[in-house]
Amino acid sequence: MTDIPPDSLFYGDLAVWWPLISPPQEYAEEAAFAAAVLSSASIPAREVLELGSGGGHNAVHLKARFAMTLVDISEEMLTVSRRLNPECDHRQGDMRTLRLGHTFDAVFVHDAVDYMTTEADLHQAIETAFVHCRPGGIAVFVPDHTAETFEPASDHGGTDDPNGRGVRYLDWTWDPDPADTWIVTEYAFLLREADGSVRVVHETHRTGLFSRDVWLRLLADAGFDPSAVTEETTEDRTPRELFVGRRP
Repeated sequence: MTDIPPDSLFYGDLAVWWPLISPPQEYAEEAAFAAAVLSSASIPAREVLELGSGGGHNAVHLKARFAMTLVDISEEMLTVSRRLNPECDHRQGDMRTLRLGHTFDAVFVHDAVDYMTTEADLHQAIETAFVHCRPGGIAVFVPDHTAETFEPASDHGGTDDPNGRGVRYLDWTWDPDPADTWIVTEYAFLLREADGSVRVVHETHRTGLFSRDVWLRLLADAGFDPSAVTEETTEDRTPRELFVGRRP
């Protein structure tokens, strides 16, 4: 299994709250940058496979430019995405072991790749991308952090819908042991139903933290020509480093 807790509420019972936790419109800028990188493949990028597609908040922006196939390990998150992206093909699967028997012009893996917490798991996810990528195609990975850029941090947010439902959350991320390949994020959610009742949910997640050299080595080991691209963003945060694999 990935290091998503096996009884995770975040991607299970809380999936219906995802559009309020992380609204689709907040993904517009980073999806536009990712689209530009995906379009830099040496073949025309038309068909795109997204691994770890979650609630489909990247796809809602990418689908205007690409024919999207969306894969996630959580059926509950796929249900949310199907409502938002009914024209996209949705498949349930683990990005380490998925085999669709079809290749694509490009493969996109957003921050769901963070749930690969060992080199072995990350290698498997990269291998899945390679297997599904056509010659001349491209794979783009967007981890939240690398070992070189990680800093402990906390964040908060949340929104309301017109029917009175609302979410407020706090997350707190740190590295308990810099000698290993994972970090911890504690999440706390206040969830308000339309009737005004409020409940509190807490969950702990481990996510992977790898150096730039490890990323580039694993991409090369899978058969890609590897490179890294620094994200362009107007958001008040450290730009992410996107890892790019071009399939010869």
